[in-house]
Amino acid sequence: MTEVKVLELRVAVTADDFTALSRFYREGLGLEPAQIWPEDQGRSLVLDMNQATLEIFDEKQAETVDRLETGGRTSGRIRFAIKVSDVKSASKRLIDFGATLIHPPVTTPWGDEVVRFQDPDGMQVTLFQSASS
Repeated sequence: MTEVKVLELRVAVTADDFTALSRFYREGLGLEPAQIWPEDQGRSLVLDMNQATLEIFDEKQAETVDRLETGGRTSGRIRFAIKVSDVKSASKRLIDFGATLIHPPVTTPWGDEVVRFQDPDGMQVTLFQSASS
């Protein structure tokens, strides 16, 4: 049997407001487009985030993370967690591009600084700065 290797993770988000959500991630996080597909079949944008991981939680773990980051269970079934080099600067930029603050910055028991937002389409986003960075 041939070994199959996963080479990339892509998360496809269908935006209610394509322009606002594109600006939020492009300008708010400073992400450059890897691809912009022709508009004849609809607008799309591929943003390369350098490295992706897939976290799968059970409900108890999701509640634990939400409690640490926001004080209670707030996120839906899917939440983005984005590692940044400077959580304070990134937070300010996201607010400027339409983020809604869910919970101000907190330091986790393992030392990461995290802050929770909602993007313009309602997806919860955790920005985190690793204690080791």
